[in-house]
Amino acid sequence: MTAGWSRRARKHKLTSRGIEFSLSPGPAMFGTESSLSMFLNTLTPKFYVALTGTSSLISGLILIFEWWYFRKYGTSFIEQVSVSHLRPLLGGVDSSSPSNSNTSNGDADSNRQSVSECKVWRNPLNLFRGAEYNRYTWVTGREPLTYYDMNLSAQDHQTFFTCDSDHLRPADAIMQKAWRERNPQARISAAHEALELEDCATAYILLAEEEATTIMEAERLFKQALKAGEGCYRRSQQLQHHGTQYEAQHRRDTNVLVYIKRRLAMCSRKLGRTREAVKMMRDLCVFQLMKEFPLLSMFNIHENLLESLLELQNYADVQAVLAKYDDISLPKSATICYTAALLKARAVSDKFSPEAASRRGLSTAEMNAVEAIHRAVEFNPHVPKYLLEMKSLILPPEHILKRGDSEAIAYAFFHLQHWKRVEGALNLLHCTWEGTFRMIPYPLEKGHLFYPYPICTETADRELLPTVFHEVSVYPKKELPFFILFTAGLCSFTAMLALLTHQFPELMGVFAKAFLSTLFAPLNFIMEKVESILPSSLWHQLTRI
Repeated sequence: MTAGWSRRARKHKLTSRGIEFSLSPGPAMFGTESSLSMFLNTLTPKFYVALTGTSSLISGLILIFEWWYFRKYGTSFIEQVSVSHLRPLLGGVDSSSPSNSNTSNGDADSNRQSVSECKVWRNPLNLFRGAEYNRYTWVTGREPLTYYDMNLSAQDHQTFFTCDSDHLRPADAIMQKAWRERNPQARISAAHEALELEDCATAYILLAEEEATTIMEAERLFKQALKAGEGCYRRSQQLQHHGTQYEAQHRRDTNVLVYIKRRLAMCSRKLGRTREAVKMMRDLCVFQLMKEFPLLSMFNIHENLLESLLELQNYADVQAVLAKYDDISLPKSATICYTAALLKARAVSDKFSPEAASRRGLSTAEMNAVEAIHRAVEFNPHVPKYLLEMKSLILPPEHILKRGDSEAIAYAFFHLQHWKRVEGALNLLHCTWEGTFRMIPYPLEKGHLFYPYPICTETADRELLPTVFHEVSVYPKKELPFFILFTAGLCSFTAMLALLTHQFPELMGVFAKAFLSTLFAPLNFIMEKVESILPSSLWHQLTRI
């Protein structure tokens, strides 16, 4: 009895020691906790101030860089790097994989249309570089044209005014080099040098565009260019069927002649001789329809004609021009869509009242006007803010992107006066234009009357427009990326911690220790649970290791 009792006592004692051992922390665990506690006790408030201040500075620098990159390129730098470089490394899906290449024919057609709509077009109503753009620079000290825009103009001039046989005529050979010159004074000097050899139409064009400081002086030079250009056109017309070289010369002389007549018509329009300008533009439209040269369609002379007819308030002729050019097979433009909306708004805008319309509903004519406005806004959603003067205008660029901010500026710059002339038209636009966005809540994915809005407009507009003093309009409006919001919150939080630590060092030290203790509490709890579950001999071996 005594021996059995003593054996049970020894067994209970051993078991008690095992329980005692399992509940007590191991040497390694105890050393880690003690060293961490000693480290926290030795930290001074200055360390916390330096830590939070440095964190706030770094996050602030990241925030500034992210904000600058977003304003310049329209996307987050961190997000772009993550998608472009980190996602493929982490096993993300490659956009060029075969699984993504099996798209439907409808999607492919939509993509092709989107690419074509991102094409940069020459502005039909572009100003004169010497008489208008340079005068703006002299007065304000700002450059209204970007290098990209002027480079596109140089390429256009080489396409319109040069051909492979220019080396046969010394004056044309000089002008061929002049159009490639980047320095304006070098171009002007080359034009004068060409005129010393003979009457060169393209030399007069260059001087009228860049050297003339007034519209009247530009018109005088264009008249001289017309005289020289007509002689070249008649000669090349007789020889155009004698070979490929003569055909290229005739095509070039045709482009030169159309360009001169168009700019002369624009001079007449700017000098107040609008009826004369309309007659010249009508003749050019007929000439353009008769000649089957692809480059003639790039001038879009019908848009010059529409603007001049609106100035004369000849709305019946405007409607006739729209009936001819507002066709599904022709590329749309803001001028065509918004002019059509203006004509339909003109029929009801003088008596339109939002209160009365909400009570009795819209009449058929009012519904047609609203639908026309919605159609125009869907094509180019940037225009209404310029027409309603919610956004300031700048000089239009020499090239525009259809459905982009550059086209909106070019349209509103010349057509705002026509909308103001029609009583109540701007009021009707103000009341109805935002309703367009309820019909197309996801414009980049699906359109209503047109193809989905192209995603490339912002990038191209930033190249065409002077972003130094103009804020490019972006559609649809982009929300701030997550990383900008995150870094802003991190910067604010760490800056507040740095300020509180500097003002109340002892109190913040207590809070820091309490925070770290709370942070490590789950880890300690897990370790205790593990110690209670594992056998004592196994845990003893692990602690010894």
